[in-house]
Amino acid sequence: MGDTNGHVVAGGNGKGNRLDQLSLPTDVLIDKETDSLIICDRGNQRVVRWSRRSGTTQGEILIDNIDPFGLAMDEQRYLYISDNVRGEVRRYQIGDQNGAIVAGSNGEGDGLNQLNFPIYIFVDQQQTVYVSDTRNHRVMKWNKGAKEGIVVAGGQGKGNALTQLWYPNGLFVDTLGTIYVADTANDRVMRWHKGAKQGTVIVGGNGKGEGANQFNRLGGLSFDRHGNLYVIDYGNSRVQRFSIE
Repeated sequence: MGDTNGHVVAGGNGKGNRLDQLSLPTDVLIDKETDSLIICDRGNQRVVRWSRRSGTTQGEILIDNIDPFGLAMDEQRYLYISDNVRGEVRRYQIGDQNGAIVAGSNGEGDGLNQLNFPIYIFVDQQQTVYVSDTRNHRVMKWNKGAKEGIVVAGGQGKGNALTQLWYPNGLFVDTLGTIYVADTANDRVMRWHKGAKQGTVIVGGNGKGEGANQFNRLGGLSFDRHGNLYVIDYGNSRVQRFSIE
């Protein structure tokens, strides 16, 4: 906190497929048990793990031959990975290469058992999987063991009405089941209360731009324990922080 310069904790050796390189990384999480970073190394079609201990110079491959985009880990340390090419989310035990399908994998489409370009995911304490179903302009909720999902935000076609999303990206769900979603093409972050038919705009929604209350295409989002919201504003090449009531 307060640093004006960051330092490299993974990669940093140019784009490539060596174990000391990454290519187009899209998501990362911290595995506290092993004090390591787990990274979607998308351009190399693999998920890798890098120790956070000082002196680490390369990562190790956990899963390969996958098109990973989003990552999540539950309290039992199962790893969840979205594959937007295959239109599915799989759950893996650490060390398992195959995984089990927990959402999608029924071809590209907008049926309740389908996903179309799933990217960011969130998993709650009940192992419920929430997915940004990007090209269907909706967020889907898949209960543990379910054969199809439930639309919990959007799903009314692309648009900027409060009932709609337009290419949803980053995703967070709080303990009350409230969904926070980066509504990318609308340059806004929306909040959808559990069971609500429409959302509310909590930041952005003021057109595309560089202002402090504007975005230019959104990526991932996250909250810290103090309730601050962090948003990847990738068209403006910046990360923004907001204090949310």
